[in-house]
Amino acid sequence: MEATQNIVRYGQVNTALIKSWYRIDPAEDGPFWAVNLMKYREVADYSDGRATTRSGRDADDEYTPFGSLAAIGAEIVFVADVEAQLLGDSTVWDRIGVVKYPSRRAFIEMQSRPDFVEKHVHKDAGMEKTFVIACQPMAWPSVPPDAPDPDAVPLAATEEDGPVVVLHVIRFKEDVGSIDSMTAYTDHAAGVALANGVRISGWFTAEGTIVGDGREWDQVRFNRFPSKRAFMAVVADPARLKAQKAHRETAMADTYTMILRPRMDHLAESVQAG
Repeated sequence: MEATQNIVRYGQVNTALIKSWYRIDPAEDGPFWAVNLMKYREVADYSDGRATTRSGRDADDEYTPFGSLAAIGAEIVFVADVEAQLLGDSTVWDRIGVVKYPSRRAFIEMQSRPDFVEKHVHKDAGMEKTFVIACQPMAWPSVPPDAPDPDAVPLAATEEDGPVVVLHVIRFKEDVGSIDSMTAYTDHAAGVALANGVRISGWFTAEGTIVGDGREWDQVRFNRFPSKRAFMAVVADPARLKAQKAHRETAMADTYTMILRPRMDHLAESVQAG
């Protein structure tokens, strides 16, 4: 089914997805995780023409609808700044956030709340571009009992180099073997990752893109490393590089890969809570 799109200044709203949510039986509705990729204007641009020197990031900070989210039972479970973007197109993202909503119906109802509508002017002013991807948790590999403690690995966190989360937003090739190829890569990379203290904050399947640029995505993965040095050690591992070329690169049609410095990371706990 081709998605119907409404264009706002910071992206395309997938109205077909939203309309499909109206048809969900409330008894079958439930939590979903909205992964937000955010790129800010250098200077906020208010559509009413008001003069301002505030940054787009500052305007979006004022938008953040804490009250509206709390009122519908939603919560922010992850916030991070983008330190480096390793793969992707010309869009360079600034910040990543994840909100856990109690249901799709709650998300829809929030859009018409007066307190939300009042704050939205600041998002419109501050946001140059955004993706909002509706996600569901997927199974991820468990940690073996004998896996090294992330605090005790050789490249553990220091005051100068604290934990980083590496984000992968993935669209697979359409051939039937692409997901099997990605699974094979994960199996090959697991050993070196665990040896360097890597843990999974959350892996998700993408239900649909609520706001974006018309592209759809398949998975969103958040992998937590004790330090950026640990990440570089995994990246440089010869066996992992071989598996990447043989499996990962053959599986993916499109991706964004970013190194994030998390300010809040309760993703795993939010999934465990259901």
